[in-house]
Amino acid sequence: MEVAATLASGQTLAGGPAASAGFVGGITGIGGSLPTVEAASAGIVSGAALNSRPVTRPGEVLEAVPGLIVTQHSGEGKANQFFLRGFNLDHGSDIALFVDGMPVNMRTHAHGQGYADINFLIPELVGAVAFHKGPYFARDGDFASAGSVRIDYLDTTETNLALVSLGSFGYRRALSIATLPLGQGHLLVAGEAQVYDGPWAVPDGIRKLNGVVRYSQGNALDGFSVTGMAYANRWTATNQIPQRAVAEGLIGRFGSLSPTDGGDTTRLSLSGRWSASDAGGLTRANAYVIRYGMNLWNDFTYFLNDPVDGDQFRQRDARTVSGGEIARVFKGDLFGIAMENEIGFQARNDDIRVGLFNTSQRRTIGVVRDDRVREASAALYVENRMRWTEWLRTSVGVRADGYDARVVSDNPLNSGHVRDGIVSPKLGLVLGPWHDTEVFVNYGQGFHSNDARGATITVDPGNPLFPLDRVPLLVRSTGSEVGIRNRSIAGLETTVSLFQLDFDSENLFVGDAGTTEPSRPSRRFGIEWTNRYAVTPWLTLDGDLTITHARFADRDPAGSRIPAAPTAIAAAGITFGEPLGWFGSLRLRYFGPRPLIEDNAVRSKVTTLVNGRVGYTFGNGVSLQLEAINLFNVKASQIDYFYESRLANEPAGGFSDIHFHPVEPLAVRLTLAGRF
Repeated sequence: MEVAATLASGQTLAGGPAASAGFVGGITGIGGSLPTVEAASAGIVSGAALNSRPVTRPGEVLEAVPGLIVTQHSGEGKANQFFLRGFNLDHGSDIALFVDGMPVNMRTHAHGQGYADINFLIPELVGAVAFHKGPYFARDGDFASAGSVRIDYLDTTETNLALVSLGSFGYRRALSIATLPLGQGHLLVAGEAQVYDGPWAVPDGIRKLNGVVRYSQGNALDGFSVTGMAYANRWTATNQIPQRAVAEGLIGRFGSLSPTDGGDTTRLSLSGRWSASDAGGLTRANAYVIRYGMNLWNDFTYFLNDPVDGDQFRQRDARTVSGGEIARVFKGDLFGIAMENEIGFQARNDDIRVGLFNTSQRRTIGVVRDDRVREASAALYVENRMRWTEWLRTSVGVRADGYDARVVSDNPLNSGHVRDGIVSPKLGLVLGPWHDTEVFVNYGQGFHSNDARGATITVDPGNPLFPLDRVPLLVRSTGSEVGIRNRSIAGLETTVSLFQLDFDSENLFVGDAGTTEPSRPSRRFGIEWTNRYAVTPWLTLDGDLTITHARFADRDPAGSRIPAAPTAIAAAGITFGEPLGWFGSLRLRYFGPRPLIEDNAVRSKVTTLVNGRVGYTFGNGVSLQLEAINLFNVKASQIDYFYESRLANEPAGGFSDIHFHPVEPLAVRLTLAGRF
């Protein structure tokens, strides 16, 4: 099966082999939301390509973005860890994620700045994904320095779907999607339920419920949709564990030192999208309101800080997020030169209750801090796009962002009001095509926001006599890129990009706090090579490689390496399938070694995984699919950290050690799906 959506820029998005029992196809509203001038590293992934990937968890489907690693160091309800272009992006500090125009990243979050929980994603509903790497695009603002990913759900589906999956380690999943005509439009309804224990000695016990209701009329260029989403999840977590605990036989590879770690999350949202086109251009608008709640219990250092009750802590986040965007694309010409001008306005407001508490087996034993935060922002962007000749296109843009944050803390010394603003220029140049080859040159400045509490803090919440320095609310990044894209061989698209990205301040993971904190300035440069080869309509090959040099930009005796910054990431895959009969996919993912400490004295090992899928679609619309996760049963790490912790009966100072979260062993999952 092949799905194609015509985009506003005139591009065509091809679906490729539909190697998934749950793929239903349909029409999505992504058209009209994409820029016409790109970078070599920008692209679009179809829903068919996204769903062709055998994955352990929903967020991993985003590894369809070349060079992006999506992993986990905790329970399946916690936000994923992201790695891209030499960044350990933690839970989303410098990659901006959007679903149906709604931001996923959370500012001033309890567990880390930019926390992006994508566990509510239903992959089968994804119509298309647009990704951009680097701070080169005027529409992208906060958290988008390394890249942005915009995910759009389907407005309607080609068929209805009922799906049931059973698998190893207590995996159970049920999904139903239905579209029916209603008035002048269509009503789409989807519901999902999932349970999973995992291979852990203390079962994950995940219990997830997820639902989507959407009403839409018209099409991507002239129409609207209104969407409601509801998501609830609770789980027990086996976090990363110290190597010495396994080596000494205290626990096994899948054991836990804090069996009450875990959490719960709820997310309710209402959003709307509207677009209209005319002879002069296109107008689009969207608005959203999100109600979000999270409780997270973690213990990363065990008895390092509290030798009696242990170091478990609870992070609480409850917020209402509201905002929207309106933009107009004016089409015309200047002295006969084809031209587009885009003007957009974005606004967002977060009303937050955020707290950090010391706990023992989820029982609160002390308050570290408890805050009310109101953080608002507004942005105006303008971009001019011109086609000077058949072989020359340019884009020139600028973005202005203003932030206002007010913190009311339980300690008045840490309360305050802060404002900040930043202006970010963007430039793009496209040369060609010559012999089916285009050359792209991009430059841009971007930023990420820091936790508002860090911008108003004056004393340590745990020790009011210890003063702390405030950090700026906004931190600038500067990036540049040169790339070549070639399509001279029928069916093959290959791209090579050279990139550089500088940051005024790096975000780093802090083990005993479980959060990210601002650090030193940094520089990254590297090369990225991506390939996609549609051999036939039913067979696709792909492969990509990213090599990055990541260093702190200042001098410090501690060293210049950025902890957990990957130097090499690679992936390759083969996908096959037709509307009826056999389909399948085989994927390899290479996650290269990383320095775990600034002087490079401690490094992680390589993680290479292979996942596979094979299935058959019968003529009556029924599909049967078998997946194998970690096909070769590799013993490796999802992620590694290096920091101090203390086990029971160890010396008071504890030990510095590698703390790792193991890859799940070989698991199989059987899916039965019916389309009607």
